[in-house]
Amino acid sequence: MAKRTSKNKAKKARMSGQKAALPSPKRVVVEVVKPQINNGAFPIKRVPAEKVVVRAHIYADGHESLAARLLYRKAPEQTWRPVAMTLLGNDEWQAEFSVDETGTYFYTVQAWLDRVQTWQDDLSKKNAAGQDVAFDLEIGRGLLKGFIKKARGDYAQAFQEWLGRLSEGTPAKERLAWALHPDLPRLARLFPDEKEVADYDRELEVRVDRAEALFSAWYELFPRSTGPGSAHGTFRDCEKRLADIARLGFDVVYLPPIHPIGTTNRKGRNNVLTCRPEDPGSPWAIGSKEGGHKAVHPQLGTLADFRRFLEKAGEHGLEVALDLALQCSPDHPYVAQHPGWFRWRPDGKIQFAENPPKKYEDIVPFDFETKDEKALWEEMKGIVFFWIGQGVRLLRVDNPHTKPFAFWQELIEEVRAKHPDVLFLAEAFTRPKVMYRLAKLGFSYSYTYFTWRTTKRELTEYMTELTQTEAAEFFRPHFWPNTPDILAPHLQEGGRPMFGARLVLAATLSSNYGVYGPAYELCVNKPLPGREEYADSEKYEIKDWDLEAPGNIRGLMARVNSIRRQNPALHATRNLSFCNIANDNLIAYMKTTHDLKNIILVVVNLDPFHTQAGWLEVPLDRLGIDARQPYPVHDLLSGAEYVWQGGRNYVELDPQAAPAHILRLHRRQYGGEKTARP
Repeated sequence: MAKRTSKNKAKKARMSGQKAALPSPKRVVVEVVKPQINNGAFPIKRVPAEKVVVRAHIYADGHESLAARLLYRKAPEQTWRPVAMTLLGNDEWQAEFSVDETGTYFYTVQAWLDRVQTWQDDLSKKNAAGQDVAFDLEIGRGLLKGFIKKARGDYAQAFQEWLGRLSEGTPAKERLAWALHPDLPRLARLFPDEKEVADYDRELEVRVDRAEALFSAWYELFPRSTGPGSAHGTFRDCEKRLADIARLGFDVVYLPPIHPIGTTNRKGRNNVLTCRPEDPGSPWAIGSKEGGHKAVHPQLGTLADFRRFLEKAGEHGLEVALDLALQCSPDHPYVAQHPGWFRWRPDGKIQFAENPPKKYEDIVPFDFETKDEKALWEEMKGIVFFWIGQGVRLLRVDNPHTKPFAFWQELIEEVRAKHPDVLFLAEAFTRPKVMYRLAKLGFSYSYTYFTWRTTKRELTEYMTELTQTEAAEFFRPHFWPNTPDILAPHLQEGGRPMFGARLVLAATLSSNYGVYGPAYELCVNKPLPGREEYADSEKYEIKDWDLEAPGNIRGLMARVNSIRRQNPALHATRNLSFCNIANDNLIAYMKTTHDLKNIILVVVNLDPFHTQAGWLEVPLDRLGIDARQPYPVHDLLSGAEYVWQGGRNYVELDPQAAPAHILRLHRRQYGGEKTARP
């Protein structure tokens, strides 16, 4: 196993605020090691079985050959595992390793002058030029003697045997062949001269989450709308929906806040200020005389009922995600117990939440700059640990960008240390750099701008940013075509075909996605006039949903989720690549597994009103498919089978019949059959 001569002094110096000491002079330079986030301040992210591909710029003065290795280890191990790096050209080197378990891994790079390879290269050139190489062979024997002293056991014996092969008693032709054998420098690279080894100046971190951080399908459900008729639902009523959600193919049921709801300034239907006695209020107005963030709304049931709900969900293969909204109604017990945790207006009234021009009179935010900051932070962390104690392992965090970055980093690190299986989803529709910062400091995945990316160009540019830039190393996109707060204009106008198209896009562009249901599968598209919001929003009233209402896309939803589960190419996001198709109303993209055993090609009609067609270009050379022979194509949505030939094939989509093709390409080929067109 490899040793590290550096003790990561530069990183420690940065963390302590001291100026890093200059490294001891070495001829070899190791720099620009990637991936790394903010000079190693934050970890990159992976799940088990994913690879970490590491590149570095490595060079030295002079003309000697170099050797380099990637070192990695899993905490708390201290022994490094070495992987030989390969020169790509232009002084850029590469190696990779796989992360096998959840937890934390570290990696770094070492390089040194490769004396044996340099000797071998010079020997080969002299021999090719017809020069006498006897003296050079003796130099090689001297190098081998040095390795015999460093090596032990079988390795020392191997060097000893090689020394004998280079002796003058060996026939000249055979002696030269052994001297130039490629196994010799490979063996020598296992024993570099530690005095010549140049270490990269820091150790970089990989945070490995459980597999569900990379692949999941979420279904948002209001428990209070699961009762009979318009009666307030309970956790027991909600249990009755679990089998259906599982049949639709989701693996997470996400509940908005389940806590007592305040009455002061309670909002009525459609967010109006006048509230009728029967109006239930917004679940995000948390807290009443019945309790706060560690209590459940009495009309939903008890904590015991909630724990039973978790168990029942597990029986259906579902996890439960809770909404973590760190805010209060004016009636929350915290307001009376800790008035210093809130902001107060000059007239003595508590300051309610605002996002001009929006006002949230039923909600008061915490003042995270309070003089009682430590107590506030500890109580907020206590809320999280309370629900973890109830069995929750998924938390959707409401508006995390309105709380301090340092708070989230401290909280997530403490949670991760005790419960590494807990995942955090950031609901932060805000500026890109703020969203990225939240991801860097620990959020497992994040809501995105997908909701507003509608054209082919917008989707292509956005997905290229998320999959082909540094963001791909730390930002896991979670695509939501709708939320209780957001009914985008294209859904308002595009009807059922648009709901189908956006479902396919969300579920196949990203490996993490979710919908707010049943509004989505029922294609509910009635907005407040001139707004991107639902009319008669479920945020402010109890709904009596007809799950079999005409025009629903439940069948499509179940089929798409089944396709996702059965095709591992769709279990990742970074493997996305776009395919050319000469029609701006059609978007085409491909995902494959590393071994190309699973190849998925998706074509979506972005126009909900008209049939669109075009010639699709398939990169057969990348797939190992002979363009001269036909190959089978299976439309996983419709079940249709086709035979294509060549890299250019015709596709046509009628949005009323099918919003998309989800095609599986097979690499087996056969001759003599005609092509068919979907």
